[in-house]
Amino acid sequence: MPKITTYPKLTAILAGALLPLAFAPIGLFPLGFLTPVVLHLLWENASPRQAFRYGYLFGLACFGVGVSWIFISIHDMGHLTLELAGFITALFIAVLALFPALQGYLTTRLLPGNSPIHALLVFPALWVALEILRGWVLTGFPWFYLGYSQMDTPLRGLAPVVGVLGISFATVATGGLLLALARSRNWSEKLGWSFPLFILWGGAAALDTIEWTVPNGEPLRVSLLQVATPQQVRWQSEERMANINHYVDLTRKNWGAQLIVWPENALTIFYHNAAEFLDRLTNEAQEHSASLLIGIPVMDPDIRRSDENAPLHYYNALLALPTKEFYFKHHLVPFTEFLPFKEVLGPLVSFFQVPMSNFSPGPENQGPLLLAGHRLGLSICYESAFSREISAALPSAEILINVSNDGWFGNSFAPYQNLQMAQMRALETGRWLLRDTNTGISAIIGPDGRVRAHSPLFQDAVLTADVQPMVGVTPYVHFGDAPVWTLIALGLFAGLTAIRTAAPSGQQKISDTET
Repeated sequence: MPKITTYPKLTAILAGALLPLAFAPIGLFPLGFLTPVVLHLLWENASPRQAFRYGYLFGLACFGVGVSWIFISIHDMGHLTLELAGFITALFIAVLALFPALQGYLTTRLLPGNSPIHALLVFPALWVALEILRGWVLTGFPWFYLGYSQMDTPLRGLAPVVGVLGISFATVATGGLLLALARSRNWSEKLGWSFPLFILWGGAAALDTIEWTVPNGEPLRVSLLQVATPQQVRWQSEERMANINHYVDLTRKNWGAQLIVWPENALTIFYHNAAEFLDRLTNEAQEHSASLLIGIPVMDPDIRRSDENAPLHYYNALLALPTKEFYFKHHLVPFTEFLPFKEVLGPLVSFFQVPMSNFSPGPENQGPLLLAGHRLGLSICYESAFSREISAALPSAEILINVSNDGWFGNSFAPYQNLQMAQMRALETGRWLLRDTNTGISAIIGPDGRVRAHSPLFQDAVLTADVQPMVGVTPYVHFGDAPVWTLIALGLFAGLTAIRTAAPSGQQKISDTET
């Protein structure tokens, strides 16, 4: 094996910077299982302190490259000063980098080792456990779950069975198998390690041929509307009517569809202020036997009437017409839709110029809405990043719809990353998923997770297609993440019982002063 520990800090930074290139839009998927191997090799002979440091440098580079679009959101769209936006972005990346650092510390402090079992079970178990933790702390940030990097490889076949986290485990295990192959001393050993690698990838490819869900009834004609009004001006009063009229014009040109979808907060006025306009639009839709799904903010009128001094509660919502039912977004985005630790961070909000930045969360488990004769599982923006929240609408939902406003992210990696996560949700659930955004990328995604049609960024567009309602459940919808937790427990058990005593006594730790 080549020595990669000559310059361990530089190696950790380089590996971390390369990992985001495994995801959309670049898609160099081998980096998804090769870069964790580099980190594993750095940790093998490191002290806990060194492993923490290497993991932290890896995380700084990974998230610094991968989520640099945070700066666009808070500087270009939130209008913070360059210095303050840079500080907040750096702080966010610094916090995210703690997760691989913590994994490095735990690996070397509690579960050290360099045996093949360590690479195949212990390392993947800790990697996925830290992904789960990152997807939970402070409402969660599940970007760069390693499984997304394999969306276009045979490992995608595991998604309907064990979800994206299960693919993450398989991806890290793939790196471990390749490492074992590289360390094999003869062809017999190489053949021995090739066999489980073939079983893993061949089995996943076989699973990818299975249709886990079945059609239900006739296809539904759907149109997704995209009006690419820039985020910087779409909430301005002088742009409001032009924006609304544009949506209405596109709607009238597509009355042939049975369902017409407008994206997140397509209407930049409260529902109670748009009631008369919406009544007219409802009548027009009924004349054409069409249904509408419209993104709109909704203020809680009951709270306003019962206590004039009570704080106003408003919601990021989807309105179904003609039924006038609502879906209220439950999983809000920290610092843009609500401010966590408001008592401590309250003064920070005065720096932001973000409209509608104090939403209230809607209720959990709202269930699908019946519209256009079908049960629709709805989600808004950030919610599509969370597997269990999307699958909560199943098995009832026949079609999944996610609306978003990716205008926050400018021309960055983020819209492509969001689309990739939406593709995984379709694949996990075996449902068509319709993703409608303000500025792109809007997409129609099949139950196999493949994009059937998509819109360009920053252009007005209409996507129209016949979408097939589906019924049935995938194993992942039925069992959830239980199989993944079982794999994690197996990996940790292996580490606690065998790996701690497997390291050769002659190994030397890398000095803390080495660079």
